[in-house]
Amino acid sequence: MGVSPILSLEIKFCEWYETYLRRNHQRRGYKNVFNALIRIAREEGVPTLCRGCIPTMARAVVVSAAQLASYSQSKQFLLDSGYFSDNILCHFCASMISGLVTTAASMPVDVVKARIQNRRVIDGKPEYKNRPDVLGKVVRHEGFFSLWKGFTPYHARLGPHTVRTFLFLEQVSKACKRLFLSG
Repeated sequence: MGVSPILSLEIKFCEWYETYLRRNHQRRGYKNVFNALIRIAREEGVPTLCRGCIPTMARAVVVSAAQLASYSQSKQFLLDSGYFSDNILCHFCASMISGLVTTAASMPVDVVKARIQNRRVIDGKPEYKNRPDVLGKVVRHEGFFSLWKGFTPYHARLGPHTVRTFLFLEQVSKACKRLFLSG
């Protein structure tokens, strides 16, 4: 829940940057992060700061589950193949596979999260009612594969994160076993 106001701020600053580039009359003109927090709460209401909290948590669940499960399965598959031993090369390859799987699994949830956080109010009604409504409208109007639009840049961000995470995990795990369990 603590992350959601920061995500709302990120979205507002992205909007601010867009309007800054366009130099139009809709420019919000936030002076800093604290000014943005206060103005968003005052002008749009405190609940606006938590918009997208549930989809953000859903995305976190999907990312974590996909990363952990696919890394474990990939590592075991590589070890069983006979071409790899339990070393940094195996961990690197398994985490690369995990990054791809995680990207593919989490993108639809991320699209829904972003659409809910950026939804507009049209004639007094929100553009989307809930997560299934977002999913249905995106698939209906933009096509099924639009849920993976931007796969390459998304993977360029998530893939290296996954690799670093699991390489670090394996090295720390190895060091802990050596330091605390040997002996």
